[in-house]
Amino acid sequence: MSKSSQSAFQFSTAEIEVERAVAELRYGRPVVVTEGERKLAVLALDCVAPSLYDQFAAVTDNRHGLLLTAPRAGRLGIGAEQDVITPLAGLSFDDASRLAYTLGAEKPALWQPADALATQTTELARLALLLPAMVLADVTTMTDRFGACCEIAYSRLKGADAARQRFDKVARTRVPLKDLGDADFVVFRGGLAQKDQVAIVVGKPDVTKTVPIRIHSSCITGDLCGSLKCDCGDQLRNGLALLKQAGGGVLLYLDQEGRGTGIGAKMRAYGYQHLGLDTIDADAELGLTEDHRRYEAAVAMLRHLEISKVAVYTNNPTKIAGLKLGGIEVEARAPVTGRVTAENENYLRTKTLRAGHMLDLETLVAAE
Repeated sequence: MSKSSQSAFQFSTAEIEVERAVAELRYGRPVVVTEGERKLAVLALDCVAPSLYDQFAAVTDNRHGLLLTAPRAGRLGIGAEQDVITPLAGLSFDDASRLAYTLGAEKPALWQPADALATQTTELARLALLLPAMVLADVTTMTDRFGACCEIAYSRLKGADAARQRFDKVARTRVPLKDLGDADFVVFRGGLAQKDQVAIVVGKPDVTKTVPIRIHSSCITGDLCGSLKCDCGDQLRNGLALLKQAGGGVLLYLDQEGRGTGIGAKMRAYGYQHLGLDTIDADAELGLTEDHRRYEAAVAMLRHLEISKVAVYTNNPTKIAGLKLGGIEVEARAPVTGRVTAENENYLRTKTLRAGHMLDLETLVAAE
């Protein structure tokens, strides 16, 4: 093979390392995160088999610990405002699982603040759509025991997905929509795991002017099945209708189920909500913050569509901040509402009072 042919097969080492590490973690295998000479072996408790958990404990001479994120530590009654590590020596897989994400678990007797390297391992879990319950051990002096494991440098994880939001257009096809008429579905492929993301172009928006848009994160339960626990399905359909009323616009439908945590974590959180927790406290029990979504993909898609100025239909200020951070000019904002029901009223109150969403809930409730 000639030198010119060889160069055609060169890929970004950073991208390969992130992709492989995420895949290994989801398969329940250890990943080694490095910083200089230091090496930290990690497992995601969310998907590791109990037998491999036991093997990891034995190989690390029972020096392994469990990383508890600040939200989970707070729910356990640990007065820390940062991630902590608690030793796992002598604790079974079931014991560790209860400590990591089970409702009503007892506070551990011992813990210590997690350092930056240990905390950064939760970024791997986020990228892999796994709970951030990381079993870890310093293996700097026992690297031969993990020689077959995937390694990734700490620096590769810092802003990993933000740096990877390169998308290519796959297809653009007309689709007739109920009550809306023809729309163009534009499919983009890129980002981590080369996911497909969709832009729905309603009408014929003038991209040389301010374009009405909505960013909508996927919600299988609400969008597809009509769940009454949220207003997502209403927001999807009402958002499209508003774009038509505005004379045309773009709805960016992002693959970010469960506010970026994935369908598995979302269903776990729903279980805790059935027991009386609100959506934020339910996520905190799982070690999650209130919102894990990112909007670099939305910015990349808008760039492909040659849109630089937008008017956004949203109640969520973080979407506006994400667009501005990516260099998109946000000229205006308007709300998108759905029907308030007995099942979703508390959810909407939580979004308004605790997550800062710009929603006049009392007016909506009074109108019902």
